Amino acid sequence: MDKPAGRPCRNLGDDFRCTVHEELPQRGFRGCVVFDCFGAGQRITQDTFGGRDWRSSPEIAGDMFAALPVVRQLHELMWLLTEALKLDEARSLHPKLRAALAETDRLAAGDAGALREVDVDAYRARVNPMLRRASELARARIGGRRADHSGAHLIGRRMRGADLRGASFRGALLIGADLRGADLRRADFTGADLRGADLRSANLDGVLFLTLSQRRSASMG
Repeated sequence: MDKPAGRPCRNLGDDFRCTVHEELPQRGFRGCVVFDCFGAGQRITQDTFGGRDWRSSPEIAGDMFAALPVVRQLHELMWLLTEALKLDEARSLHPKLRAALAETDRLAAGDAGALREVDVDAYRARVNPMLRRASELARARIGGRRADHSGAHLIGRRMRGADLRGASFRGALLIGADLRGADLRRADFTGADLRGADLRSANLDGVLFLTLSQRRSASMG
């Protein structure tokens, strides 16, 4: 199914619920199954636009649709910062992480006009070094040599049973990768594409920055 951006999905009900939600995998809507807005949709509706919606107030549709990708990315950053604050190894960074979390929340709370002015890419570039450092501190506890697969193309790669403790998979393409039984303790999966990756029996204890949507996109068994 295809549609232009800004046009409602044909499966969207009058109550704004998905009319085929319980059948998404069977109908082939894999992208919908794994999508996570990190609460951005709720915040935009309830806070930014005071409970209004684009059906009853069509004049706000353009602003709402423009705000969603901005707030979604800011909320994703907030999730990552919150996860980083849970890492004892990164205690020295906690003050800066808390400040960044508060600043990100402030940006996400802006009105429609302010949200249009947010340069999310530039803001991410400011926050990411802190997140990387927090990851490095947490992964250093593993000791020894830690594989760096940041941004790597590992589509279909066979890594069954591999010792990948403390590895970095930040931004890696792991589509269809075989990671069955791999030791992934303290591995960093920030932004990794895990669609169809096989993680059955993998050790994910203490894994870093692995979102629920990433888990849903993989085969967990």
